[in-house]
Amino acid sequence: MSEKSYDVIIIGGGPGGYVCAIRCAQLGLKVACVEKRSTLGGTCLNVGCIPSKALLSASHKYEEVGKDVEKMGVKIGKIDLDLKAMMAHKNNVVADNTKGIEFLFRKNKIDWLKGWGSISAKGEVTVDKVKYKAKHIVIASGSDVVSLPNIEIDEKQIVSSTGALELSKVPKKLTVIGGGVIGLELGQVWMRLGAEVTIIEYLDRILPGMDNDVVKEAQKVLSKQGMKFKLGSKVVSASKSRAGVELSIEPAAGGKIEKIKSDVVLVAIGRKPYTEKLGLDKVGVELDERGRIKTDGKFKTSVDGVYAIGDVIEGAMLAHKAEDEGVVLAEILAGQSGHINYDAIPGIVYTHPEIASVGKTEEQLKEAGIKYKVGKFPYMANGRARAMNETGGFVKIIAHEKTDRVLGVHIIGAEAGTMIAEAVLAIEAELSSEDIARTCHAHPTLNEIVKEAALAVDNRALHI
Repeated sequence: MSEKSYDVIIIGGGPGGYVCAIRCAQLGLKVACVEKRSTLGGTCLNVGCIPSKALLSASHKYEEVGKDVEKMGVKIGKIDLDLKAMMAHKNNVVADNTKGIEFLFRKNKIDWLKGWGSISAKGEVTVDKVKYKAKHIVIASGSDVVSLPNIEIDEKQIVSSTGALELSKVPKKLTVIGGGVIGLELGQVWMRLGAEVTIIEYLDRILPGMDNDVVKEAQKVLSKQGMKFKLGSKVVSASKSRAGVELSIEPAAGGKIEKIKSDVVLVAIGRKPYTEKLGLDKVGVELDERGRIKTDGKFKTSVDGVYAIGDVIEGAMLAHKAEDEGVVLAEILAGQSGHINYDAIPGIVYTHPEIASVGKTEEQLKEAGIKYKVGKFPYMANGRARAMNETGGFVKIIAHEKTDRVLGVHIIGAEAGTMIAEAVLAIEAELSSEDIARTCHAHPTLNEIVKEAALAVDNRALHI
């Protein structure tokens, strides 16, 4: 091949793209990755998963020191917030992670083609007017913020998740449009730091798609913490002034308009696949009705030699889902067989308490007509949870009524995002609740709650 020819060119340097690039290189393919940002890592590392978790962790420590540790005998004087230092911590975390990916590219001899990439012809990608040839082209361009009609995001008074990570001061009143993962996480960050937070959600519940029992508990706990909710409501308009933003909202079904005044409004109603200006129409790559790239189940698009992974295709918009797809696709391109089980992709909300879920919900199983049994066990009955002063929440395991195979696991409580890994493995390996129940769990750990929930499926929990 010539210097400007590759086995694989990947458009997008986010979790799906850079992981796919690394795995392709490991398998002996000559790889280039196109990324328009000045840093690798995509939305997740730069303005999403990583910076938001840095602020969630820092704000949780701030709140914990200010409120919770005194219950455990730790006396502390006046607590001050240094928001500038907190933001610097976040920025340092992002910088370290993005530099780490650059190192991995150098280690694996992956070329970073800096600039805007698009497919200019079959087997050809153009990056800032320079053409490159590739046997395989992978679209991993990620997603973008969904905006509301007539509500302009200026990243100052009306912000997206990106702007919410860069506020220079704590707003007195923050209104969040959208009761999904991003809205709740960032809403909790600023609530911990002193903001009065109101969540406006069009549906009659928060966290659409998650298990109802978990959702009810989450709203109860967040409300107790001080978060306010206006469910079944829609935003009609927004008016900005020096004093702040005034939102006009009305019931989703129609009715009397109510005004809400805020210092800052966060628009967090979801994300959309980024497929514009990539040259997809030029070569005939087909999109579905939601603007996602159509694939054949093995990431191949309607055009030979062009593939797509991550947020631009059907499925949950999650970094780890994109990473797994990137690995599987790399192995397919190298002539191997790849495998991904979409029922074993966990979803996590990094509020406190954390919320984690994998597999099917009760609601989904009822709709499908599948008979099941349920085991639940509360954190309150776990010794380690009591020692940590983290007694709120529960683990819920759903198993098939006849085969006992684990169909879904849903957790709300401390470290739920870490605990869910055991459940993901159970679903991936097609284990039964009895398999979990018969597995020895170290004592005292929070993971014993998972074992007890598995025992509860058969009505034989030991510690309740």
